[in-house]
Amino acid sequence: MKVLGLIPARGGSKSIVNKNMVDLGGCPLIKWTIDAASKSTLSRVVVSTDDKEIADACRNFGVEVPFVRPDSLASDEAQSIDVVLHALDALDEQFDAVMLLQPTSPFRTHEDINMALTMNHDGSSVISVVPVDGTHPARMKFIENGFLVDPPFVEEVENMPRQNLRPMYIRNGAIYLTTVGDLKNRTFKGSKSRALIMPRSRSLNIDSEFDLLVARALMSGGLL
Repeated sequence: MKVLGLIPARGGSKSIVNKNMVDLGGCPLIKWTIDAASKSTLSRVVVSTDDKEIADACRNFGVEVPFVRPDSLASDEAQSIDVVLHALDALDEQFDAVMLLQPTSPFRTHEDINMALTMNHDGSSVISVVPVDGTHPARMKFIENGFLVDPPFVEEVENMPRQNLRPMYIRNGAIYLTTVGDLKNRTFKGSKSRALIMPRSRSLNIDSEFDLLVARALMSGGLL
């Protein structure tokens, strides 16, 4: 299967200014994803960006930046699916699938990428997830008029031991591997999606200054 690795990296960011180029462990955040993708067995790896600084840096890191993303796909409202479809249209190759690798997941490894590639033989997609553990939805509540209200999926007994709850998972944003046919139908998941379960230590998604502080603390504490 011929798979394109696509790293989306727009220039604008409100939560962290110039987020893709912010320092993490002595190098720009985006370089973590570039390094992992470059060591993997992906057929081709490219960066989609509207920003010249990011483009120049990525080329220096040894990854392709073969086109400029239009401004219409670099806004806060732009959808990732449209960024992927634009990349497929802009490239001079045909691919069977695309793996979206967001730079905000720096601790995803090339082994994670390769594992996803081996799983996509009988489904539409592979999506990385992480166990929710103690924040299980069965423990969650609505608030109405200041009072806690149980959801329909509430735990059978208040404060049930976590191990007695059916395990649940949440997307961690690290890997979305989807066939081109499903992408053209505007879905990353498709009709049949395999789960790539990743540990919490590699599932941090950097969307805020707090997340960045956590990432730096994990690194300085040798917890990765």
